[in-house]
Amino acid sequence: MNQQYVWDLQDVDATQVALVGGKGAHLGALSRIEGVRVPGGFCVTTEAFRRVVAQAPPVDGLLDRLSRVDADDREAIRTLSAQIRRAVEETAVPDDLAAAITGALARSGERAAYAVRSSATAEDLPTASFAGQQDTYLNVIGPAAVLRHISRCWASLFTERAVIYRRRNGIDDRSVHMAVVVQQMAFPHASGILFTADPVTGNRKVATVDAGFGLGEALVSGLVNPDVFAVRDGEVVTRAIAAKQRAVTALPAGGTREVAIDAQQQEQPALTDAQVVRLVELGRRIEAHFGSPQDIEWCLVDDGFRIVQSRPITTLFPVPESGDRENHVYVSVGHGQMMTDPMKPLGFSMWQLTAMVPMHEAGGRLFVDVTARLASPASRAGLLDALGKGDPLVRDALETVLDRGDFVPSLPETAPAGPPPGGAPAPIETDPAVVTALIERSRVSIAALERDIRTKSGPELFDFLLEAFEEHKRVLSDPLSIQAIMAGMEATWWLNDKLQEWLGEKNAADTLTLSAPDNITSEMGLALLDVADVIRPLPEVVAHLRGVQDDGFLDGLAKLPGGAEARDAIEAYLDRYGMRCVGEIDITRPRWRERPSTLVPVILDNVRNFGPGAAARRFEEGRLRAQQKEQEVLSRLRALPDGDRKADETRRMIDRVRTFIGYREYPKYGIISRYSVYKQALMEEAGRLVRAGVITEPEDVFYLTFQELHEVVRANRLEDRALLAQRKEAFRAYHALTPPRVLTSDGEALTGAYRRDDVPAGALVGVPVSAGTVEGRARVVLDMAEADLEAGDILVTAFTDPSWSPLFVGIAGLVTEVGGLMTHGAVIAREYGLPAVVGVERATRLIRDGQRIRVHGTDGYVEILP
Repeated sequence: MNQQYVWDLQDVDATQVALVGGKGAHLGALSRIEGVRVPGGFCVTTEAFRRVVAQAPPVDGLLDRLSRVDADDREAIRTLSAQIRRAVEETAVPDDLAAAITGALARSGERAAYAVRSSATAEDLPTASFAGQQDTYLNVIGPAAVLRHISRCWASLFTERAVIYRRRNGIDDRSVHMAVVVQQMAFPHASGILFTADPVTGNRKVATVDAGFGLGEALVSGLVNPDVFAVRDGEVVTRAIAAKQRAVTALPAGGTREVAIDAQQQEQPALTDAQVVRLVELGRRIEAHFGSPQDIEWCLVDDGFRIVQSRPITTLFPVPESGDRENHVYVSVGHGQMMTDPMKPLGFSMWQLTAMVPMHEAGGRLFVDVTARLASPASRAGLLDALGKGDPLVRDALETVLDRGDFVPSLPETAPAGPPPGGAPAPIETDPAVVTALIERSRVSIAALERDIRTKSGPELFDFLLEAFEEHKRVLSDPLSIQAIMAGMEATWWLNDKLQEWLGEKNAADTLTLSAPDNITSEMGLALLDVADVIRPLPEVVAHLRGVQDDGFLDGLAKLPGGAEARDAIEAYLDRYGMRCVGEIDITRPRWRERPSTLVPVILDNVRNFGPGAAARRFEEGRLRAQQKEQEVLSRLRALPDGDRKADETRRMIDRVRTFIGYREYPKYGIISRYSVYKQALMEEAGRLVRAGVITEPEDVFYLTFQELHEVVRANRLEDRALLAQRKEAFRAYHALTPPRVLTSDGEALTGAYRRDDVPAGALVGVPVSAGTVEGRARVVLDMAEADLEAGDILVTAFTDPSWSPLFVGIAGLVTEVGGLMTHGAVIAREYGLPAVVGVERATRLIRDGQRIRVHGTDGYVEILP
């Protein structure tokens, strides 16, 4: 056999993707697993594809044109891909290549029936399955037909859907090549798909089997609904037998046809329970071999299973490593931090090192193991209460796990207890001096960090940083700081509960906390209005900013009339807030100081949408509204039975909430300020590594954990050069995964539900976090730098960490997919008096940009208007 062009499947292994494509490599590996039967055959290698494409002159130029086409230009992609396919199919197969293929066919029987199957080099990969993107032909008979269908498989690398799929996955068309698998046809009684993990819930202990009669094409094409079986621990736990009215069968002369199934057979199961269990056992063996859950195509021939394909299930969220076989329940950190994007290794490892509780990484996200606290009756209620106040969906998901009764063991009462749920306000005086002192403590600590880190480099820097992380945690765990935060939150809850009970008023604290003092995040949004005030009267500066293309624009300002003043205003803003950015808990994200152009669209919106003095005016308007609300509430309370006592208690709580609620935002500002100092020092080390030839670019260090980077700096070399490329690819793939709020060690992803029946039909349900109702144009914004907002718009986005607050000054309402009552976006929405609903699942997909919507911030739902 000419091994340049043709390889027997038995000689292929999983390492040869570049030669035989993903499907071919998987089939070769499958054929080597004991007890797994794969129909025999051979692979036509990618070398054959390259040779044929090289002999099709138009292809090169067409690929050049295709590379320049916008990913959304479906018509151009359709036209160019069709031209490429035609050029490939019309190119004759060279004589020596055709001889190698027909020689391989002769060994199995020239008149035998074959399946001719595409096998691309970017197919069946751990991070992208490419299922259904290229072509397969069944029951092909005779050498001429096999050669013709091999050409069609080569051409199918350039179907419109395959080109678009590659674009979405960041894969260059020229980097992918096509092999072809030619296998002896199996003529099955039944066929279908086995998932060795539940593809919907992610549960790794539940396998699902889809089964139908005849060839699998009927299932894949959606011609019939399959029987569906679920298997756990060697038993069929659920089955749904479908009425299978049609099947696809092979024709004697080649090809396939659709046939009707006898009425009496239609509702018979395609497999017995015993066969299903046996198939799943086979699937578990395949899963163990490849080391990950598999999507397996199978067929049943004479009571024996043949495996015709196995690929990784790429949509499952990874499970954190626990190091044991016990059950674990994990809660997402990103949902609490309002940042559910994946983090790079340096980012998540540094958050782990500076966090107050142990955290576990999976899929570039962090999770906290709450199993022990759920298991202990002493801490369970407090945990559910605390998490439920933050995000009701997390609480519901945890209660779903607990209601099963067998997943989380119940520990004795002596287990360590968690913090008490709510309870009386913290025993500190309602004194603004407490907040002033805490802010000063944080400022002094950060100043010491900035001073002491300047002289540190190399391994000494990392030793210093490990000590700095302990100081970081000491500041975070300062009892007085925690008491101040809790005092503000508990006063908020008290006011909302008591004023609803006494006056029937929902979320009264929202108005009472308007323009509360010492809120660093709301001050950040208002301060950018002041920057706009400086720039608004300077037409040349405004024109310059409208043309900004990169981050060097500040240098150009000085040459313009009034430019120095404008630059000074922006620089002063960056001095105070330049450490912030979207996704700021990931230290690898570019800060505003590193990428000031991020702020330019927001500044220009402020110039356009506001007049001079807007910041002070808005703050004063909020303060007066809060003052008027206080007077109104106290007056109404005094008219009630026992009204003087109720009014006095309420007045004390209003004083308390206005004293402490603003401080709620300050610890995060302190964390991110420290992160900015850490990052500056680490990037200087990265520069030294680049100059020493250890890495190619400074940002390469983002793909190493802190511990790994420490070792690289110590040794002045990177042992595994391929590691960075692997990490970059994994990070890219993690963007396609949606992190669950709650995840179990079985891999089950739980989202939770609101379980409400008090909202209009068709409304999108969420958490009411800032009172009021507003109607307006929805602006769906996924990147703050691309926001284009007008007065009266309603911002709809996935999440809003503190860096989004400059946008809040110019909008009328807020809808997010992630969040809870005390997350940053909710706190700032209340500060600015914006009606807001958070935790609205899939809001950015269900609401279209430009649609009119009505946000019910008091009752927690969003209506999409006609």
